[in-house]
Amino acid sequence: MSDESGVLVLAGTPIGQAGDAPPRLAAELAGADVVAAEDTRRLKRLTTDLGIAISGRIVSYFEGNEAARTPMLVEALLAGQRVVLVTDAGMPSVSDPGYRLVAAAVEQGVRVTAVPGPSAVLTALAVSGMPVDRFCFEGFLPRKAGERARRLTALAEEERTLVFFEAPHRTEAALAAMAEAWGDDRAAAVCRELTKTHEEVRRGALRELVDWAAEGVRGEVTIVVTGAPGGPSIAGDPESLRAAVAEKEEQGMSRKEAIVEVARSAGVPKREVYNLVHGA
Repeated sequence: MSDESGVLVLAGTPIGQAGDAPPRLAAELAGADVVAAEDTRRLKRLTTDLGIAISGRIVSYFEGNEAARTPMLVEALLAGQRVVLVTDAGMPSVSDPGYRLVAAAVEQGVRVTAVPGPSAVLTALAVSGMPVDRFCFEGFLPRKAGERARRLTALAEEERTLVFFEAPHRTEAALAAMAEAWGDDRAAAVCRELTKTHEEVRRGALRELVDWAAEGVRGEVTIVVTGAPGGPSIAGDPESLRAAVAEKEEQGMSRKEAIVEVARSAGVPKREVYNLVHGA
């Protein structure tokens, strides 16, 4: 048992390779009084990969029993125990069980800390090629078409890069709904099986990605979409587009990179910007 008592530890777990686990994760799992796991079978595989044994009590904590189990875990925290919460992959409470327990612990004055770990949100954002200076995470879109369309319409003017989780069998429908709401040419990236053996990042305009997804998508999926053009629109202003490319070249970008970045920011096809810059 740790000398530190009454602490809730949100432990990030690998989204793919066990070797990505931070060293502190093994220590926290081995020393916990209680480990609350979204899937106890996956926890067993993780501890085997890490070469550790859990001496504390293991309880399941998933969407179906989250409400019922939270008071029990808060009681353990108030009794001075160290509770470690792990989900199947990534950080607890980020589109995973955990928020309810964190809120209850905070309300009771219990200390909450975290073991930083891999995040599909940040990993997808980093490898997507989309702007990363400002972004927002929207989690999973609604399953029903009408609700999904309303959500996407509400985000039509969002200027920040958007990150979504999606089920593989709903990826085509989600991309098609995005194209309908935001236009076929909006740049996006579908990140599949990040850090795993069959990792794939497919980049392109939304319409291109819809056609790709129609062939079938497998594995864990994160979708990154560039935001709506911000400020005064330069989409229909050739001189502004040329000037924006020139400015980025002066900042050190190659012409190709500058054209791609300006096209994404303006929400226009790359070919249009290329033709303007090269006088085609």
